Amino acid sequence: MDFALNEQQEMMQTLARDFLSDEYNDKMLKTTVEDETGNMPELWQKLAEVNLTGLAIPEEYGGVGDFLDLIVVLEEMGRACFISPYFTGVVLGASVIIETGSEEQKQKYLPAIAEGKSIVTLALTEETGNYTPDAVSLKAELKGSNYVLNGRKLFVPDALSADYIICATRTKEGITLFIIDINIDGFSITPLKTVSGDKQCEVCLNDIEVGPDSLLGEAGTGWTYLEKVLQKANVARCAEMVGLSQQALNISLDYARERMAFGHPIGAFQSIQHRCADMLMDVDGSRFLTYQAAWRINECLSAAREAAIAKAWVSQASKRVMNSAHQIHGAIGFTQDHILHYYTKKARFNEFSFGDAAFHLEKIGTQ
Repeated sequence: MDFALNEQQEMMQTLARDFLSDEYNDKMLKTTVEDETGNMPELWQKLAEVNLTGLAIPEEYGGVGDFLDLIVVLEEMGRACFISPYFTGVVLGASVIIETGSEEQKQKYLPAIAEGKSIVTLALTEETGNYTPDAVSLKAELKGSNYVLNGRKLFVPDALSADYIICATRTKEGITLFIIDINIDGFSITPLKTVSGDKQCEVCLNDIEVGPDSLLGEAGTGWTYLEKVLQKANVARCAEMVGLSQQALNISLDYARERMAFGHPIGAFQSIQHRCADMLMDVDGSRFLTYQAAWRINECLSAAREAAIAKAWVSQASKRVMNSAHQIHGAIGFTQDHILHYYTKKARFNEFSFGDAAFHLEKIGTQ
């Protein structure tokens, strides 16, 4: 396949890079990490104004572009170490609704997501933190024509910023998905401390009663849809890691040119050159695997194996890149004032998000 970007993708890449360069500097990154919600209203509004919140949503619902366009933008967001509810709303929430929603539900939720007026999160993981159907135990019991939900979800992304929550539950038919207004009585949301600054929460549901109009898809079919969404989510995380790794390489190259030792820039030493070469090979290899999987998803081809291969490889490669970046920088790369440690923590978060390398290598082995 041809890995070169087409004209539209180059345009989206330039748009995202220029936008983030203007609106999301290192100071903004540090502010976002410290903020409880990680959602800056003015920045979010500007994202919507340049149509970035509508990426990969069908045009009939107010969206623009396709999944490959979204991957290009997510790589740029990785370069900026961008922390916001963007991934949650555009990749997770919108994807679930596109896969499962009725026409009425799509008309209700997708235009609002595309316009940046609504954020939809996904509550999937529980005590085990596993991304498997047997790990879902939150109960939804039928009461007349309605369902009553009780239980607890962990590591729910951006729940404090969300307007709606898509909840994976267990009914007598199997895994069932519901979309619920997060402001109704019965929700208890507690923010969790994270290493990377990404905003995750514990969400408790206490006797929350929802009508049949909240059901996404048919009862018991939820995991079939979630498998497709998780493929997209993993490839999207890979795109972010490619951007994170590329920027870590760029930062390291600049430092190697400037840092003097024994009368020479440290980049003149062969050991540093070898590390930079290895980092470049990992970045390029990660990008190729990510775009191959993304292309298959975009073309509606089977991509389970490619997505798993990409997530396993990119997770390991990203770790190697970050380790080398810190070796090149030495002690300064670990200091609070330096920007590199934010990239390392974000990459580490992405590595474990939706399953780590071991999880996906096991999936590859059983396919």
